[in-house]
Amino acid sequence: MTTPRTVTVRTIDHGDVTITCPDWCTTQHQDGGYRADVFHQGEPVVLRFHGRHVGDASIVHAPFAERSSREPEASVTLLLATLSAVDLYDFAATLDRHADRLRTLADRLTELRGGSQ
Repeated sequence: MTTPRTVTVRTIDHGDVTITCPDWCTTQHQDGGYRADVFHQGEPVVLRFHGRHVGDASIVHAPFAERSSREPEASVTLLLATLSAVDLYDFAATLDRHADRLRTLADRLTELRGGSQ
C-alpha cells in the first residue's frame, strides 16, 4: 500500500489548503486561485478525429466547490469544428468507436462512487 499524496495549495481566500489526492488524481495543483476552484483530475481519455485531438474526458472532483456533489464526476470536453455532411457522418462513426472507452471511464467512476451512478 502506498502513502496517499498530499499537496498544499495556496489560495487567495483561505490561505494554504492541504488536501489528500485520491489515487487516480494526476493533476498538478496550481496556487493562486480560490479554494472552491481546487480540483482533482484523472488521466484523460483523449478523443481523436482524423488524427486531431477533438476532445477528452476524465474523472474530476472539486471537494470545496459549492455546487459539488461531493463525489467524483466526469468532465467531457469536445472542441468545436465545422464539418461537411460527409465529415459529420465520419465523426459520428468515430464517436461510436470512442464510446467503449467512455463506458470504461463510466465504470471506473461508478466504482469510485461506491457503486452509485
